[in-house]
Amino acid sequence: MELWFGRLIRLLVALAVAAGALWVGDWAVLRARVSHGTAFETVQVNQFLATPLKGSKVEYDYMGTVPVTCSRSIFPQQGNSACWWVERHKAQWE
Repeated sequence: MELWFGRLIRLLVALAVAAGALWVGDWAVLRARVSHGTAFETVQVNQFLATPLKGSKVEYDYMGTVPVTCSRSIFPQQGNSACWWVERHKAQWE
């Protein structure tokens, strides 16, 4: 039992270190892109408003298309979502 527990702990630590190294590398690449002026893009996103009605019903209203600033990175950086994520999720609900 202790053998499996030790392996599991080592695996979790290794995954955490790898994820941290990936995030730091992503941040460093974004910093380099910021210095070249290519770190951010804008993506057109459709916004919808969900209004609750009586009887557990919901009305959905189209609010229009708005530009959203995103970072060209793997993870969300500097308060912006990653562009690959925004491009695949072009509907925003409020």
